Amino acid sequence: MEGVPEEDDDACSDYGSPCSDYGSRDKPGTTLGRTVPDGNVLFPDIFQTDNLLFYERFKAYQDYILADCKASEVKEFTAEYLEKVLEPAGWQAIWRTNVFEVLVEVLDVECSALKALVRCGEPLLCESRVSSFTAESVRELLELKEHQIPLQELWVVYDESGEFDQTALAIEHVRFFYKCIWRTWDEEEEDDFDYFVRCVEPRLRLHYDILEHRVPSGLVADYQNLLTQCEELYGKFLDLRSSMSSNDSDSEVENVSMVEGLKLYEKIEHLKQKLKLIENPLLRYVFGYQKYSGLQAKGLRPAGTKITHVVSSTMMASLLQSLIRDKLCPESYGEELEIQFHSDPLAAVNACYEGDTVIICPGRYVVNGVFCIADSIELEGYGLPDDVVIEKRGKGDNFVDCTGADIKISNVKLVQHDAVEGVVNVHHGKTTLENCVLQCETTGITVRTAAELVMKKSDLYGAKGAGVEIYPGSTCTLLDNGIHHCKEGILIKNFLDENYDIPKITMVNNMIHNNEGYGVVLVKPTIPSDVNDFSAVKREGMFAWEAHTGSEGACVEALRREELPGCITADLERYEQDLIAEQAESNYEIANELGATSAKKSQMHKKRLSKLGITEADDNLMSQEMFVSIVDNQFKWNGKGSFGTFLF
Repeated sequence: MEGVPEEDDDACSDYGSPCSDYGSRDKPGTTLGRTVPDGNVLFPDIFQTDNLLFYERFKAYQDYILADCKASEVKEFTAEYLEKVLEPAGWQAIWRTNVFEVLVEVLDVECSALKALVRCGEPLLCESRVSSFTAESVRELLELKEHQIPLQELWVVYDESGEFDQTALAIEHVRFFYKCIWRTWDEEEEDDFDYFVRCVEPRLRLHYDILEHRVPSGLVADYQNLLTQCEELYGKFLDLRSSMSSNDSDSEVENVSMVEGLKLYEKIEHLKQKLKLIENPLLRYVFGYQKYSGLQAKGLRPAGTKITHVVSSTMMASLLQSLIRDKLCPESYGEELEIQFHSDPLAAVNACYEGDTVIICPGRYVVNGVFCIADSIELEGYGLPDDVVIEKRGKGDNFVDCTGADIKISNVKLVQHDAVEGVVNVHHGKTTLENCVLQCETTGITVRTAAELVMKKSDLYGAKGAGVEIYPGSTCTLLDNGIHHCKEGILIKNFLDENYDIPKITMVNNMIHNNEGYGVVLVKPTIPSDVNDFSAVKREGMFAWEAHTGSEGACVEALRREELPGCITADLERYEQDLIAEQAESNYEIANELGATSAKKSQMHKKRLSKLGITEADDNLMSQEMFVSIVDNQFKWNGKGSFGTFLF
């Protein structure tokens, strides 16, 4: 489902879909499956069309239904498509609503209105979910509707001749479009862009990404909530606009309504932008979502005791002796230890209270759940990281969720499989990783707003996104780590439109190498001055990448002036001859760019305060630096260079 296949001939020949001249009406027999409608044997079988693949819907909308139409032309193009493929009469369907199901016979189709003229089937088959709704109620409702039913409410009765295949498919495409793709405000959008490219394709991809569990459940919930809010506000906006248009007076009430309308409009536009970010497959993961874990800390035990949990699949006498000598000796703690034994590290963590310690003995442990750590505990492997392996199996959003005030994890290897989110998510508090190996599947480590990560002497690799994601307002300290073979090394998020402080980052003696994109990426909004500052900007859709490289001397001079470096278009390979100069340049360059961005954010913050009548703008923001320290880091063999900026 990564995209539309380049060669669809085989698929089209196997599927009587809109791949060749709108179908296969001349071919004997149906090419579609059949299904019992909701398991109800009273009704005849219907065509099974709700299991279409991504590329089947994609090709239908792109090539045969919408093509390059504008948003205002969607209904017209859809009607033209239906006129070509629908059988005008002579077929049966099940009219399905939330209240009832009725077998009907189609007499005519009005494509421009997306409706069908129907009559009740003989004999009348009706299934109602409300006892008071009878067959006579169905007849009365049809009379009220003048026997015209929306096409989306019809499911075509199965016919093995193949004559009605395209009718069933066309109605399915219309039904899916208005249920999953179309938004009530689309028609009022600007008509300067291709509607399919701008709206249909990203929404269709998102729909199938959700079906295939490629999107975190929290992000799916956020999207649905945003969509519901936007629809409710847009409904209110339409009602308000309608009431204003029917009242021509210039009364004070009218002026108040206009102000309310403007406020509603601003809220709607803000929600629409958030929806578009989630619909965009690139920006969706760049921005993520503000997830609240909801984990509740247990606190101290009522008796105030602290327990050491020992995890081992099998406990041998020699291993126990070593543990007692190295870890469980009472003299080391000054008091008697209470010890609990477990065979599962997840069970041990779930049994912890504030101040407990979990010691994991050498072995390979496969877990299917999520490590939710809400208390300040220590989790340490007894041995080298490669000897203490915790492997996540099964589909799930998270691997390790941290919300405790002071969590320490050391000497373990975390291996992720079939994941949606990253290996470690630090939501709140402080988490320290030391001497760990992280084998990632999606993102590596995420440091959320107001959270703190300290990562020392660890190795992280394999992330399909960023190795480390740093959110605004967080604190991140990276010391003596290796971050490699990821999509991006480190991704830093800096939002000008949110009231968050800049992150505080310390990077010392890290090796960031062999990443597909950049070593370090800064995400920030596009500002006109940004485009003027840089000579090399590659635009693609809603975003642009900037690759920055330059000579050491120029960057050092720019750092002294606290301005952006003016040398950006040189090739990184020129500096491979002088490794020391390259490392110095990379460190200076990153600090330089982020310092400039911090200054711009401060200016925007001042403007917002000024508009609100607040004159107490914090001048200290100008002097704040995103990097507390950035020294002795090495950036090697990253596909696009040491540092890049992602503009949105």
